[in-house]
Amino acid sequence: MDIMNLIIFLAVGALVGWLAGNIMKGSGFGIIGNIIVGVVGAVFGGFIFGLLGITTGGLLGSIVMAVIGAIILLYLISIVKKA
Repeated sequence: MDIMNLIIFLAVGALVGWLAGNIMKGSGFGIIGNIIVGVVGAVFGGFIFGLLGITTGGLLGSIVMAVIGAIILLYLISIVKKA
């Protein structure tokens, strides 16, 4: 992975984390928190979509998958915080 791919990866992670935070009516986690939520959400979304046999194509499909994964991640975090 060269530096340009890393920058794109982190930018997409920040975008996904920000989108998921806005959808879940959160106040956000800051830029670093959004990147972490976006990246972990992308991995989680990829795992879930893989289990369901759903494939995504291209950048837009990956972003949608990552946002769904990040939303599920934020939902699970909110359940754990309430318990």
